[in-house]
Amino acid sequence: MTEPLLKLRGIGRSFPSGDEEVQVLKDIDLDIGNGEMLAIVGASGSGKSTLMNILGCLDRPSSGTYTVSGQDVGTLDSDALAQLRREHFGFIFQRYHLMQHLTATGNVEVPAVYAGTEGAARDARARQLLARLGLEDRTEHRPSQLSGGQQQRVSIARALMNGGQVILADEPTGALDSKSGQEVIGILRELHAQGHTIIIVTHDMQVASCTERIIEIADGVIVGDRPNVPTVAAPAQAVGADASGPPAMTKPKLGIARFSTGWARFAEAFRMAWRSMMAHRMRTALTMLGIVIGITSVVSIVAIGEGAKRFVLSDIRAIGTNTLDVYPGRDFGDDKAASIRTLTPPDLQAIAAQPYVHSVTPATMRSLRLRYRSADINGNVNGVSDAFFRVRDMHMASGAAFTAEDVRHQSQVVVIDQNTRRKLFADGAEPVGKVILVGNLPCTVIGVAQEKKSVFGENKSLNIWLPYSTGASRLFGQQHFDGITVRIRDDQPTKAAEDSIVRLLTLRHGVKDFFTFNMDSIVKTAERTSQSLTLLLSLIAVISLVVGGIGVMNIMLVSVTERTREIGIRMAVGARQSDVLQQFLTEAVLVCLVGGLIGVLLSYGISFLFSLFVTQWQMIFSMGAVVSAFLCASLIGVLFGYLPARNAARLDPIEALARE
Repeated sequence: MTEPLLKLRGIGRSFPSGDEEVQVLKDIDLDIGNGEMLAIVGASGSGKSTLMNILGCLDRPSSGTYTVSGQDVGTLDSDALAQLRREHFGFIFQRYHLMQHLTATGNVEVPAVYAGTEGAARDARARQLLARLGLEDRTEHRPSQLSGGQQQRVSIARALMNGGQVILADEPTGALDSKSGQEVIGILRELHAQGHTIIIVTHDMQVASCTERIIEIADGVIVGDRPNVPTVAAPAQAVGADASGPPAMTKPKLGIARFSTGWARFAEAFRMAWRSMMAHRMRTALTMLGIVIGITSVVSIVAIGEGAKRFVLSDIRAIGTNTLDVYPGRDFGDDKAASIRTLTPPDLQAIAAQPYVHSVTPATMRSLRLRYRSADINGNVNGVSDAFFRVRDMHMASGAAFTAEDVRHQSQVVVIDQNTRRKLFADGAEPVGKVILVGNLPCTVIGVAQEKKSVFGENKSLNIWLPYSTGASRLFGQQHFDGITVRIRDDQPTKAAEDSIVRLLTLRHGVKDFFTFNMDSIVKTAERTSQSLTLLLSLIAVISLVVGGIGVMNIMLVSVTERTREIGIRMAVGARQSDVLQQFLTEAVLVCLVGGLIGVLLSYGISFLFSLFVTQWQMIFSMGAVVSAFLCASLIGVLFGYLPARNAARLDPIEALARE
């Protein structure tokens, strides 16, 4: 005996209703052979639509087994079910369920898009189907420009796009007048004559009488299954053909090719996203508005900051020499000095960039316990750079000083002075290579400095030096410096160099919140800088980007709600969850990228206006800033577009199709 095409055994379907379960289908047994044309009839609420949804793999039964060509549907995951719908089933809905932003051809092509058919092949196939259904002059019309009968014909063409071995028609004539209804039934009979399996779900016995088999269902149970002699005349006139009959609608030979690469799927998702954006221009514009503002702010502020930086650097004269110390506050003993935290790594870089500077180092000092074995002393722990020993012209009695690499990697290494050596290593042991505790941080001694008298006399304190990055992150808990020491080139005037450094730091801080010390004099000057303002504006720009991203997410969430039925249609014709996720995520990223492009262009416009009012310096754009803006826009699209895209992909196709 031949295996039925569709076979249901013991199928039950229940739905939760409060604390109870409502049984819609009860122990359904049904066989449907290949090439049959049958009707499932019953009153509203009898369960016929639920049965159709199970037959079309849009819904899963609560109990029982359902096989398609011997394949148990219950063992398939969501992607396999989508493939089954895409390759074997075609749906004709009472309300047509066409996408309003697509043309008739575009609607018909949708199943082939998810099947991976090439664009030219699916366009030709769609136009061929529409022509066979009498719509050759309506291929570029949108659904709103078509009559009900014409829309239903587009729906039929869509059902046939990938072959449509099984056509499931849910009340196909319910929204049509009698003449259009007869034409649709005629088309379905013609398809049956060509070998398609036709299943019509209806409550109209007149429609059911046009089929060869009638299955009656009541209260979720099949109460009748009988053969029938069709009463409808030949359908030739129904498709707008002459008396000789329409050309045969042969089964397709599309040569459907799977997406061999992710690029092909992305290209299709990109095209669909672009069409959707163009179909809803106002919504798209509102979505990208926040991104435009954020990207414009970021790019403009970076350009302003770069221009200000170059202006400050070009305004400083290359003069100076000798050793200069910079400390926060007005003078030694200033009570407010401890609260001033403006000496930072950028200051260090700015000073080191000056042509009259030989070398420069920061200084951050704390008094901490130093321990080695039984020795436990209190010493000064100094966070400095690798240039410290050149600045102070210090040499190693043993071992070596740490390097710039140690500073970058926050290495736990120290150089100790002779006083510390005598206290910690009283037994005369070689300190190099030994591990001492600085506070609670173990550090390796890599060098011992030679004794050197300062200009203030002999130093009796205990000192160790470690990379300032190590001290800042692991000991001191601060990113600012207690002071900066600069060694001026020997061939430069000391006084001029000091004046220049004071001007530079004053500009950077926006106020003179430090003082300098050298052998000759203490000089106080003021210098302006845009660093603090740039930081503040950058934070505001980042906030605007976040707000823009939240706006994208909110409007995309609304878009998912508005397009729920569209999502259901796509899933019904074979879209996988990953296809829906990719389309909506691509749409979010595309919106952000277009917003980023507009934002960059606006930034250049702002630069032009800026140059009209400020002549001293200009906004300077860098390729890195522009590329970063686009990367930022893409990241925002992914981060804030994922939730709406995921929600869209997780929609149940039955609920989505039923949503108004």
